Amino acid sequence: MLSKLVKKLRVLIADDFETVRRGVISILASHPDIVECDEASNGQEAVRLARELKPDIVFMDFTMPVMDGLEASKQILQVFPDTPIVMFSMHKSRTLADAARRVGLRGFVTKGESATNLLEAVDKVIRNEPFFT
Repeated sequence: MLSKLVKKLRVLIADDFETVRRGVISILASHPDIVECDEASNGQEAVRLARELKPDIVFMDFTMPVMDGLEASKQILQVFPDTPIVMFSMHKSRTLADAARRVGLRGFVTKGESATNLLEAVDKVIRNEPFFT
């Protein structure tokens, strides 16, 4: 759990599958410091919502229509360089995790991992610590 000095967190979840977004929201709802979760179904929408809503943390799928997660992350970080973004992918790939690091993402979690890893990723990246599983 985060320090009591930290405000409640607004999270943006970008994934092209609604069932995945809903599952992530369900997991994150158990985190005591998360106040709101917003959703994007493609990379372009994620960039637009990040600019509008200024989330405290972003979970970004890699493979999405219109714009992939790495490109969307680059665009978000150009405007909000301090926003922690965690790549969330079904691809368990060191190459992809390394690409995420190079872009400036703070974490990488595969979709097959436990709910505990998602919650731990929130705690780590919001404190400016990396979380790459």
